[in-house]
Amino acid sequence: MSKREIFDQVSDMETQIGELYEQLGDLKGKLSDLLEENHRLSMENIHLRNHLKSDEANGNVGAEQDEDAQVNIPGEGYDNLARLYEEGFHICNMQFGSPRRDADCLFCLEFFNISKTK
Repeated sequence: MSKREIFDQVSDMETQIGELYEQLGDLKGKLSDLLEENHRLSMENIHLRNHLKSDEANGNVGAEQDEDAQVNIPGEGYDNLARLYEEGFHICNMQFGSPRRDADCLFCLEFFNISKTK
């Protein structure tokens, strides 16, 4: 094999690695979107189950809900914080916005636990 052929093979491999890296980035973006949607739907499901339980306890099964009563479904802000956490950033008040290092942050996770119970 000549030096030129070896150089061409290395260049081809570099191009292939670049394409794979781009595909990996696309997949990561899609996975992030799916995780965010899954989290949002899980939270909505929890709230709807809690609402259903409270209706059953009050004997309001099948009755229309008062206009003043509202279900606290997490909004867009909560979804954005969940997405930031999944992307590897702190959402706790102690280190907000700084990158997380490999392990989960207990303070950030506490935010999710508090939000689930409200």
